[in-house]
Amino acid sequence: MSVVTLKIDNVDVAIEAGSTILQAAREAGIKIPTLCYLEGVSPVGACRLCLVEIKGSDRLHASCVTPVSEGMEVFTQTEKLKEYRKMLVELLFAEGNHICAFCVSNGNCELQDVAIEVGMDHTRFNYRFPERDVDLSHPLFGIDHNRCILCTRCVRVCAEIEGAHVWNVAFRGAAAKIISGLNQPWGEVSSCTSCGKCVEACPTGSIFRKGVTTAEMKKHPDYIEFLHTAREEHQWTR
Repeated sequence: MSVVTLKIDNVDVAIEAGSTILQAAREAGIKIPTLCYLEGVSPVGACRLCLVEIKGSDRLHASCVTPVSEGMEVFTQTEKLKEYRKMLVELLFAEGNHICAFCVSNGNCELQDVAIEVGMDHTRFNYRFPERDVDLSHPLFGIDHNRCILCTRCVRVCAEIEGAHVWNVAFRGAAAKIISGLNQPWGEVSSCTSCGKCVEACPTGSIFRKGVTTAEMKKHPDYIEFLHTAREEHQWTR
């Protein structure tokens, strides 16, 4: 096994070659905020919250998809990064309809947690108040597009862990949205196995179990990592 040594926030870190900066930071106990990243599925660098600065580079790098290299010096908590992350969270709240007081995931929401972490208590941007629908056609689950942040965790977990390929991203720009099937109501998509993995993967209250009310929805994203590890290492129990 080849090992790479680097510095993250002036802390010496040694990790297996091919690992990402985010993995190295977590190995060293250094916190970098994320939303689209989920252990057990492939990283895509969609939310940009995990951006870091690298000495000698004039641009910011998404730590979840940037591999480590020997002698690399990484900075995760510069003032530039803090302001950038705060602005990103503000934009997420402004572009959707996130009314936490009425959300099923209120108090158990990764977007809420990140907002607190970056110090965002209001947004400087005008709210868009987009017209987004709620799909309750599935007998067990629902999806509220008002709360979706397009992290694509549902898309990746359905494709890579369950293999059902129910979800995808359609349209462009401000009109982009998560769709089921070929933009069919979720309940009409025959490939859906009703496994609930997308529910567990969703970081907000966008995908939820029917029957839960405000603040009752608790999710377990580490379930996805468990499934991935068990499959890779043939650890299934009977």
